[in-house]
Order: sequence, then C-alpha cells, then structure tokens
Amino acid sequence: MHAFLTTCELRAWETRDLDSLVRHANNRKIWLNVRDRFPHPYLRAHGQAFIRSTREPGPERAFAIVVGGMAVGGVGFVQQQDVERVSAEIGYWLGEEFWGRGITTEAVTAVTRHAIDTHRLTRLFATTFAHNLASARVLEKAGYTLDARLRKSAIKNGEIIDQLLYGYVTKP
Repeated sequence: MHAFLTTCELRAWETRDLDSLVRHANNRKIWLNVRDRFPHPYLRAHGQAFIRSTREPGPERAFAIVVGGMAVGGVGFVQQQDVERVSAEIGYWLGEEFWGRGITTEAVTAVTRHAIDTHRLTRLFATTFAHNLASARVLEKAGYTLDARLRKSAIKNGEIIDQLLYGYVTKP
C-alpha cells in the first residue's frame, strides 16, 4: 500500500527512516499510551529491528506515516488466527509534534479500508487506555464504535488501568 492522503503519506517502512523513527518514537508521552513492547527509551537498535521486521516476506501490514518526507509515526494491523481470522487488531502512534492535526485519524481510516479490502476482513478492533481520550477520539472519527470498557484489564507504568475496546465492522 502506498497512499497519498490529505495530511500525510502512508508507505512501507524503509531503512532510510531509521533516524526519524528513533527521533519521534523516543518519547515518554508516546510510550505511556502504547503497549510495553514499544520500548522506552527507543534506541537505534529498536528501530533497526522494527524496520527489519516490516521487510519480512508476506502481506504488508505495517506502514510509516510520512509528513514532509519524514517517517513520523506508524500504523498497522495484526490479523487474528483460527476462528477469528476475519478480524484484525489495528495499532498506531504519531510523533508528538504532529498531534492534533487529524493525521492519525486519516491514517487509521485509510489502513482500516486497506485491511478490509485486501485481506477480506469483517472486523478491525483496537484497545486504548481509558485515560487516552485523544486516541479514543481518533477511533471514533475513523468510524470505530465503543464496544466495551475493559475494567482493570491492563498495567502500564506500574498502574492498573481500564481499557476501551473499539470495533469497526464492515457493512453487509
């Protein structure tokens, strides 16, 4: 997938993205709102391993969010297995200096459509920490619906917190 959107470009991750990736991903405010597998501090070795993982054979599922020619965030999805193979979990992050511009909403919307169209999915879903109202708003603007509040379902930064489960279901 390579898409030129109004606010950004979505494309495959490239080795030339390493410096920009590390610069934007190495931010505690981002880390506080993503899964622990997203490291902090975010080092060059993390970026190299991540970019290498996106270049492995198979369908493309991870995309760089590019603004002004620089990779400043990411969006991707993980298709589920077995009886849930018609579903995928979507995830995303964006460099702090680009927050509040509608970039993430546009990227999530485009990748949702791409995932459904190219992988024959019927549902995408995302969880966001309940305190992350900006992320919840991104999902709502991208057409996702709040399915559930998962009480005390996660631990982040040593604190037990609620998560919000959002879903996007294809139209019949």
